[in-house]
Amino acid sequence: MNIITRNPFVVFALSIAILWIMARLGVYFRKNGPKIDVLEREDLGVILGATLTLLGLLIGFSFSMAINRYDQRKNLEEAEANAIATEYVRVDLLPDSDSARARTLLRAYLDQRILFYSTRDPIQLQKIDASTTQLQTDLWMSVRAPALAQPPGVTTLVLSGMNDVSNSQGYLQAAWLNRIPTAAWVLMLAISLCGNLLLGYYASNVGTRTFLFLVLPLILSISFFLIADIDSPRGGIIRVHPQNLITLSKSF
Repeated sequence: MNIITRNPFVVFALSIAILWIMARLGVYFRKNGPKIDVLEREDLGVILGATLTLLGLLIGFSFSMAINRYDQRKNLEEAEANAIATEYVRVDLLPDSDSARARTLLRAYLDQRILFYSTRDPIQLQKIDASTTQLQTDLWMSVRAPALAQPPGVTTLVLSGMNDVSNSQGYLQAAWLNRIPTAAWVLMLAISLCGNLLLGYYASNVGTRTFLFLVLPLILSISFFLIADIDSPRGGIIRVHPQNLITLSKSF
């Protein structure tokens, strides 16, 4: 399911096709099944209303989850930029040669972090992750020995700052992997299928025009598209732009 939801356009195309088919299937069952009386039709209307209400609540809950995760990714991008900027200043407390090397590595590290946000290529992403890990090791080695040779206060500032740089990347990596649970998508899909089937069965007496049964599938498909788009850090239209990291890079 996560493989599908990473591409919002696939979610939209599959949703509108499957949900429209379910609505038409409801029409087929109504025409070829047993006739229902007025009381049964009223009961069916109540069930349909309850189903769509439950679906609306679930969509709203899932949308809220996606928004919260998007805001978390934005906040962590800002925190990562602040951590790198702070350490860039702190390494000035080291001897000139060590400070220059650390700043060169921090600039290279910053470039890799900006690429992490902008790339969509899985192969390039693997290379970025490998380069980021190597640079983190190089950064730690570049400040560890010089910092330990300084007074305790300087040692604490420099080493804790470099630790924050590494931790901020780890927190953001975890946030990008934190997606809407598959169970929530399955539940939304199941209720949507039932709702469209009931709609076709309930409203078939108004006619069999195609566009009448495209309204609900279209609305639901747009909702699913938006949820998948916001929830997908790399595959959607709405993405976290590393504006803080880019601004920091320009200042360097």
